[in-house]
Amino acid sequence: MNEEKSQNNRERIILHLDLDAFFASCEEVRKQELRGRPVVIGADPKDGKGRGVVSTCNYEARKFGIHSAMPISWAFRACPHAIFLPVDMRYYMETSVRIMQQAREKFPECKFELASIDEVTFDVSTFGFDGAEKLAREFKKELKKKEGLTCSIGLGPNALVAKIASDFQKPDGLTPVKPHEVKMFLYPLHVRKLPGVGPKMEEALKALGVETIGQIQNYDKAKLAKVFGKNGEYLHLEAQGKSDREIGGEWKAKSISRQATFEEDTSSQERILAALDALVEEVLEDARESKTRFKTIIVKVRYENFETHTRQKKFRSPVLEKDAKIWARELMKGFLKIGRGVRLIGFGVGGLEEEKNK
Repeated sequence: MNEEKSQNNRERIILHLDLDAFFASCEEVRKQELRGRPVVIGADPKDGKGRGVVSTCNYEARKFGIHSAMPISWAFRACPHAIFLPVDMRYYMETSVRIMQQAREKFPECKFELASIDEVTFDVSTFGFDGAEKLAREFKKELKKKEGLTCSIGLGPNALVAKIASDFQKPDGLTPVKPHEVKMFLYPLHVRKLPGVGPKMEEALKALGVETIGQIQNYDKAKLAKVFGKNGEYLHLEAQGKSDREIGGEWKAKSISRQATFEEDTSSQERILAALDALVEEVLEDARESKTRFKTIIVKVRYENFETHTRQKKFRSPVLEKDAKIWARELMKGFLKIGRGVRLIGFGVGGLEEEKNK
């Protein structure tokens, strides 16, 4: 089946919606005096001696090099005059639920995939390209009016292109990419815009004389496969803007998870475990707010070469919060003994069930 056609031979159109700097933007909505100032959400910096990490930050803070998963002490040194605030997951979740419901009402009866608290993907093929773009513009205006927030939206023939397009004009962007425009849209972009391309692969590609997606498009596929194995084949396909991944999901979550990508690969156990602790707390807060218990704990690690592994532990009865924190560290430590550079970590819980009223 042609990847740009749906089952009834209709042109496939995917919309990716990403709420801009969501946690920090939520704080700016309820505290107007924060607008225009660098805002960092995460652990208490304790005057540069804090041990936690940055959860997220606004665009003003990013000008100082601050980013998610950065040790909070580093963020404080980079911008000591920033406003440091704790994560208020209840507030963010309540806001997210409202917005996602508004999005579902705007794109009714469309298959969707809730990627995270601030990202969602819809199959909007039923509206046609022009119709989907019109609805996207309307939604952006309504979001700003109702919630005081902005989002960036990408439209494309598949989820890969839509995701890259949503990042193209951040913040508050709308980037439609029609099927015949895909290769030219991707052509001048840096290789890091492709999912899975991080610092190590970027350097390896640079050694081959490749720095843009267009250069990957024109590179010999067999040579890429020789250097990167299966990843080389995927890379060549993605550079053409090809992806046949279907969109679909359930509104009721089967799991709750968070992940964090380090700006630079790290083998520091202290830094990795501090980031893990922050992810665990965010997931536990989500579980509390949704009155959900869980029987499975999952950790994920992605190494510098993009090799990805997960480990999980299942329990017969719902897990206590203190045990979840202990087991998360135990499972993660098994990945860290070999001292390899780590690019990304994740934590999640599964086997969900509603909390019984006492």
